[in-house]
Amino acid sequence: MAHLVEVAFKGNRKEFFLWDYPDPPPLHAAVIVDVDRGEDLGYIHALGDLAQKRNGGCSHGCGSSLPERKALRLASEKDRGLSKDLDRLNEDARRKAMERVKANGLGMKLSDAEWQWDRKKLTLYFTADKRVDFRNLVRDLASLFRARIELKQIGVRDEAKRLDGIGRCGRQYCSASWLPELRPVNLGVAKDQRLSLNPSQISGACGRLMCCLRYEHEFYVQSRKRFPKEGRIVVTRIGEEKVMSVDIFRERITLRGVEGDVRLLTLPEFKEETEELAGVAAPITNGDEEESAAEGIRPDEISPELLYTAEHPVFIPPADGFAKPNGNGHASESNARDAEGSAKRRRGRRGGRRGRGGDEPNSTGGH
Repeated sequence: MAHLVEVAFKGNRKEFFLWDYPDPPPLHAAVIVDVDRGEDLGYIHALGDLAQKRNGGCSHGCGSSLPERKALRLASEKDRGLSKDLDRLNEDARRKAMERVKANGLGMKLSDAEWQWDRKKLTLYFTADKRVDFRNLVRDLASLFRARIELKQIGVRDEAKRLDGIGRCGRQYCSASWLPELRPVNLGVAKDQRLSLNPSQISGACGRLMCCLRYEHEFYVQSRKRFPKEGRIVVTRIGEEKVMSVDIFRERITLRGVEGDVRLLTLPEFKEETEELAGVAAPITNGDEEESAAEGIRPDEISPELLYTAEHPVFIPPADGFAKPNGNGHASESNARDAEGSAKRRRGRRGGRRGRGGDEPNSTGGH
């Protein structure tokens, strides 16, 4: 049975192949593999159970199926010697191709060049802000290098993965070392973690948000579900208080009372106070809610015109201009005056619309 192996090439490019020999190849061994219209040299990156797992989870894997291409043989000393010369040839090819890009006036940046091991194919990787028509450039490069030319447009994250480097943490880029897939990172991830929104502090070498912002994001989301939302008004032993901030690591909650007093509670203390008052405190209702409850109407089905409280004594008159009774069952004089004034204003506006555009010289819309 053929062994599944993962082979790594230049620029952290990896592919899966089948090894049709009884014994699997050694790890990190140089092998010659079958590629499109030729052969290439790579190094064994994973095999066995690890290769099976990565084949199903990596973006360059084949899922549950097996790859069609095969690893042909182990590379000899001569094969490895020819591969070392490609490093110098790759840089020369990139510089010459960049000259042709400038001559054609194309808005693209060539970040890397990769010769195939048998030198039958040259792949150029570039970044661009928009779509580029490089048909003439491909013809120029094909006549210059006398090989098959392939141009691949990549993003800035993929460019950092190919070129590799050291991040601000002092370690190798995650995308170039172990990260199987480059997932998008948005600014909401930084907001959930209460990080600085300064792009220079949360961006990586590629200029995009750092990939590591996603590692602990799920922990922050799940932890904040145990705490009240910041800015929420809660009822505790001393009355209504506002949640100013929460500390998910020390499990502390900062509250501010009506008088401006600030106090600090732990999460168990906060739950104890709120749970004790939850079964004692009754919801504040007014006359409309009691009347609707007697008639079998839910409070959320009451018309917005009837919802008013002692804290917000706002009464919205209905369209017919008659005042509704307040919480005591009586209509107030101020509500009746407001209803009469609003009705007059509405009649004035309608009369103004009817008067506009008339043939009479005094059609100004006033009454």
